Amino acid sequence: MNAVDGSDHYERTSDEPPPSLLTIILDTNPHAWALLSETLPLSKAIANILVFINAHLAFNYANKVAVVASHSQRAQWLYPSPITPSKAAHSDASQQAADNGEDVDMADDTPDQPPAKKLFTLHGPKSKAAPNGTGPNPSTSTTSDDANKYRPFRLVEDATMANLRSLISTTTKADLSASNTTMMAGALTLALAYINRQTLDHTESNQGMSARSANTGINNDGHDPDRRQALQSRILVLSVSGDLAYQYIPVMNCIFAAQRRRIPIDICKIAGDTVFLQQASDATRGVYMALEQPQGLLQYLMMGFLPDQTSRG
Repeated sequence: MNAVDGSDHYERTSDEPPPSLLTIILDTNPHAWALLSETLPLSKAIANILVFINAHLAFNYANKVAVVASHSQRAQWLYPSPITPSKAAHSDASQQAADNGEDVDMADDTPDQPPAKKLFTLHGPKSKAAPNGTGPNPSTSTTSDDANKYRPFRLVEDATMANLRSLISTTTKADLSASNTTMMAGALTLALAYINRQTLDHTESNQGMSARSANTGINNDGHDPDRRQALQSRILVLSVSGDLAYQYIPVMNCIFAAQRRRIPIDICKIAGDTVFLQQASDATRGVYMALEQPQGLLQYLMMGFLPDQTSRG
């Protein structure tokens, strides 16, 4: 056709940065954070991490984030919220009702959590006291439902804080006395499994778009379907615990899996000293940084860990 049509043809390619999946592993070892309470309280660290997550999401509308807590006795999801059996049953019932043409009850995105003591407070405007002085005034209190807040920011903040409060409140004295370290191997396994699932979903989505535009060769947005950029995934570990000698084999297996999948593991060493995490960073071409001043956590995160693989030299 080019020999018949004398006009110039230009093939549009996507000049947008590729979508990036950032999986954060937060070491929530109570023993280690107790030692850091005077230098960097956990509440301030969580506030800095949420600001860092918001910056990552603001870079690209297609960016994704996941947060895993590496606790003393288990590894647990903070965001997205873990699916409980009750939620799974409700989802199945809702799907069956929708298939039958019945009405479906709408549920909030916030995970179901029992009333618990407020353990963490983010820096921000505080609510005014009620007229009787017994507590905050509901009419003037500032909540996460503020219309001026970007919805993805609110969803991540609400789910992360709710799940973290639940994790801390369900930690018993027996759990603390049984272990003084963190389940880093389990958290790395959860992160790698989630990254693999998200990568498959992203690939299948692109293949579906390519199949729908196979007749024309160009998508509805004018981009070549064969030149779509793959999902860029990486893991960021915020570590405060010491040696992980007894987890050597599972941690090394996770390092080899990340190396094979070309997933860099970045290490932000807030406290403690462990050789395995530095090996993980070196083997996967990640960034290893031991903080000299933990009070400046947000600055370290922004300057050292915000750029993804495509932005690094």
